Amino acid sequence: MFYDLYTPEGEALTGTPWPVYPRPQMRRDSFLNLNGTWDFTVRKTGELPDAYDRTILVPFCPESLLSGVHEHFAEGSYLFYRRRVALPEGFVRGPLLLHIGAADQVLDCYADGRHIGTHTGGYEAMTFELSCAPRAEFELVLRVRDDLRSTVLPYGKQVMQRGGMWYTPVSGIWQTVWMESVPEHAVRALDIQADCETAVIDTRDETLTGTVTVETPGGALTVPLERGKAEVHPPEPRLWSPESPHLYRFVLETQTDRVESYFALRTIEAKTVNGRARLCLNGKPYFFHGVLDQGYYSDGLYTPASPECMERDIRTMKALGFNTLRKHIKVEPEQYYYLCDCLGMAVFQDMVNNGDYSYVRDTVLPNAGVQRRRDVRMHRDEAARRAFLDGMAATVRQLKNHPCIVYWTIFNEGWGQFDSSRVYAEFRRLDQSRIVDTTSGWFRCGETDVDSRHIYFGPWRLRPGEKPLVLTEFGGCCLAVPGHMFHPEKTYGYSTSENREALKEAILKLYETRILPAVQNGLCAAIYTQLSDVEDEINGLVTYDRRTVKTDEGWMQELAARLKEAAEH
Repeated sequence: MFYDLYTPEGEALTGTPWPVYPRPQMRRDSFLNLNGTWDFTVRKTGELPDAYDRTILVPFCPESLLSGVHEHFAEGSYLFYRRRVALPEGFVRGPLLLHIGAADQVLDCYADGRHIGTHTGGYEAMTFELSCAPRAEFELVLRVRDDLRSTVLPYGKQVMQRGGMWYTPVSGIWQTVWMESVPEHAVRALDIQADCETAVIDTRDETLTGTVTVETPGGALTVPLERGKAEVHPPEPRLWSPESPHLYRFVLETQTDRVESYFALRTIEAKTVNGRARLCLNGKPYFFHGVLDQGYYSDGLYTPASPECMERDIRTMKALGFNTLRKHIKVEPEQYYYLCDCLGMAVFQDMVNNGDYSYVRDTVLPNAGVQRRRDVRMHRDEAARRAFLDGMAATVRQLKNHPCIVYWTIFNEGWGQFDSSRVYAEFRRLDQSRIVDTTSGWFRCGETDVDSRHIYFGPWRLRPGEKPLVLTEFGGCCLAVPGHMFHPEKTYGYSTSENREALKEAILKLYETRILPAVQNGLCAAIYTQLSDVEDEINGLVTYDRRTVKTDEGWMQELAARLKEAAEH
């Protein structure tokens, strides 16, 4: 077993972890980063402890080496985090807000022993309002409880006994903890709707008035904010795409508040072009050449050592010719999506599954061809259904302003799937501007925007129909790299290559015999498995520690060019 304790530049991790502003689409000058060393203890009951017997490095989960704890505690345990908070002079100007990017699964916040609030859900940001600071210096305690014995709350690919395609469980705080002080009448939300010509910026507060000043190539453009909304028509619009990721940055000012943000002009839609159902970016057919991204790291599990680690992943995939990442059953810190916005990487974003998983029902039978079944009565537990819908809504609200996200996946391979037509209708009320893949892989039985398939073992029946055909998982070609393997004695994947040249031949054969002909026949997207090795899995294009890229840029870029040419003819 190995771990990578360094930043991408090879420097040891020092100072405050994750020092970047954690909410890039709604930035203020008020920012107090609370990442770093916290007192830590674990208890069987929820009473606030008198003593703490260890420390932990936030924002890394206790299971990770970077946390300094490197231990998973009994299911249902209470994890307690304590820190003295000293507010900088002049920091408080109104309500004091505590933000936590994510904590798995149920978090309670206490300030000087007073209970502030509770948040349920392990993958979305939470905010607690302290009204005003208890004192210039006060004690903050965060209590987190996680229990994988229950499948009610979304849990992704975590299991109590990891192995194969299931991974080490994650508990506790795993994203940035921070504070800001806002004016009494603050901008509390931004909802941005854009097409190829216009962006509508909505604060969801009709009492707000002011201005929105946008940076454009021709200079600053200022428009009024009236009844909480502003409409922007940039002259000579520049559209966002992976090849040209143009962002329009703006400042929104009211009488009391100032926030910085950005938007992009682009559209994504399903259309019929020359008799074929196609996915169209900015009105034109576009082939989404992608890779599956699990978002696991050898040293931090859910949380890499620094944002630069995520940036390196994105840049590496672009260098290999990919224009799309499928973020698989995980919601990342917003910095990830900001980097995709800036660098030009389209994102297919999954919801996080809950409910039970059956190896026979959800894997064996579908791969044997049993891929259609009614799902109205699947996963009938009402608490689990409500938890999934709540997590789905929170995910969309949190991420919908990011232009990089062009495609949502609701259910993956039947895990937790239920009443897909009804869930699709509920999703459409949350967002009408993107492609929605209701059932990725199989159990196709309800409303959806695409025909979504997973193929690892065949048969390869990719026949375009009335809806855009997308291959949302395939590949899994494996190469073991000695010295860079998590579990050398027990590896997992879908094929074996002896060396880099054999891996190249396997990947090229797969694309040339299966993908390129399908693209010529109308296939709109192909998502290769996967970006990196993850624990036992060795089917990544890079190793789990990110130290070795298994393929070469030259032939991968040539392959991407051939896919693009095939899609255009």
